[in-house]
Amino acid sequence: MASDKPTPATQHRVTQNRAQQRQTSSTMLGHALRWLSKMPLGFLQGLGRTTARLVSYSQSASALATVQRNLLIAFPHLTNEVREQLAKQALGAQFQSMLEFVKCWGNTPAFSLNQIKHIEGQHLLTQAIADNKGLILVIPHFGSWEFINAWLCQFGDMIIMYKPSKNQPLDEFVLQARSRLSATLVPANENGVRQIFKALKQGGVTAILPDHIPQQSGGIYSPFFGCPVLTTTLVSRLAHKTQCAVLQMSCVRQDNHDGFNITIEPIDDVIRSANLQDSVDGLNASMAQLIARHPAHYHWTYKRFKANPLLETIYSVPEAEVTAHLKYAQIAYTEQLSQATKHRLAKP
Repeated sequence: MASDKPTPATQHRVTQNRAQQRQTSSTMLGHALRWLSKMPLGFLQGLGRTTARLVSYSQSASALATVQRNLLIAFPHLTNEVREQLAKQALGAQFQSMLEFVKCWGNTPAFSLNQIKHIEGQHLLTQAIADNKGLILVIPHFGSWEFINAWLCQFGDMIIMYKPSKNQPLDEFVLQARSRLSATLVPANENGVRQIFKALKQGGVTAILPDHIPQQSGGIYSPFFGCPVLTTTLVSRLAHKTQCAVLQMSCVRQDNHDGFNITIEPIDDVIRSANLQDSVDGLNASMAQLIARHPAHYHWTYKRFKANPLLETIYSVPEAEVTAHLKYAQIAYTEQLSQATKHRLAKP
């Protein structure tokens, strides 16, 4: 009886075909990104809003469902009607931001600078740079943060981490944009951290996005909108070791879509504390305060709240069970902190 197992020649052809398909898809994506970056910004923003509305019409859309669940966790006091409306606004804002990023990456830094219409708190930045004690800029996944890079580079060379995208055309597109800035790119690993530490000790400036889910070794659990999640310790450790300045930055699209506003604000001095828990808690509290002021501008499609083993299913359980799951995680977290405190006090 003939074997169903493919011959080596057949396997080779299949492998070649798949490689060609990937290459074709990559080429098409590269062309699409370059084409989009040449479109007027207003057109891209309108396209983002339209795409978000189309997604919102589909109640089974995973992106909208994730946004709605995140908002339920972060703002349980809101009515369902208000929360649903906010979810649609947030999805529209994020889709606009994604296309704004493409526009930003595909054009010169001068284009991004021309989009900045108002700066609040610039004196905090200039004073921190003048003090020459190092500066960490905390920039959450909020608003249209990519426009911040070009504006910041006016004040001198920055050192920032860069993690290559698994999507090669996108990675090449973004890396080309980063290379146009007066910034030093370092890898997102221990070597990169050492370079940032050295730069801060010499009075340098770095920018860090602090609200991703870190590796277990690089984070501790801290409340974010009351929900204990694994949070990076990178900002806290660097701030304590160097005693540098730490500021939070955000960039928000104007209501009339005519440019963007940048806000620079201080973070509580606890960020430089030797107590790592207090420092990370302060970082999360600062981000939550910013987001609570403009909740529609946070990128809620990220499943931030599953960064806790007790909440791995928080995005799939029925809505009626969300509160119970959160309370269980909060109680476990409180007990863990209590035990850690007792252990610390018991030490001679």
